[in-house]
Amino acid sequence: MKVLILCTGNSCRSQMAHGFLQSFDANLNVRSAGTEASGKLNAKAVKAMGEIGLDISNHTSDSVEKYLGEEWDYVVTVCGGANEACPAFMGKVKNRIHIGFDDPSHATGTDEFIWSEFLRVRDQIKDGFYKLYTEQIKPQL
Repeated sequence: MKVLILCTGNSCRSQMAHGFLQSFDANLNVRSAGTEASGKLNAKAVKAMGEIGLDISNHTSDSVEKYLGEEWDYVVTVCGGANEACPAFMGKVKNRIHIGFDDPSHATGTDEFIWSEFLRVRDQIKDGFYKLYTEQIKPQL
């Protein structure tokens, strides 16, 4: 089963979702990409995942163009806020799903508040992708 997680920058939310989904089932072929890939991971996203034992530091921030020629069982978009345009994937896809999350990298305020936003969004991503895995992906395996 092939799953592509799509966002804009591919540095934070899509990377965390990628890490979680791969941790639920190592046999899934999970990739993440961005329409405006930043080329690097968000250090706070890496730290937030590492805090719960998931190392995503070896992930790469890739452009969606890398994956357009492939067929996907699922493409999941994870952009969230009202001011954020969700990218569309024009490749061959069996199931298109949107699970939106706030972007913690846009949080402002104290260091403590910003860090709490990363943890909050990380936990929401875990819950959202576990539900996707158990309710839709796992039954098809």
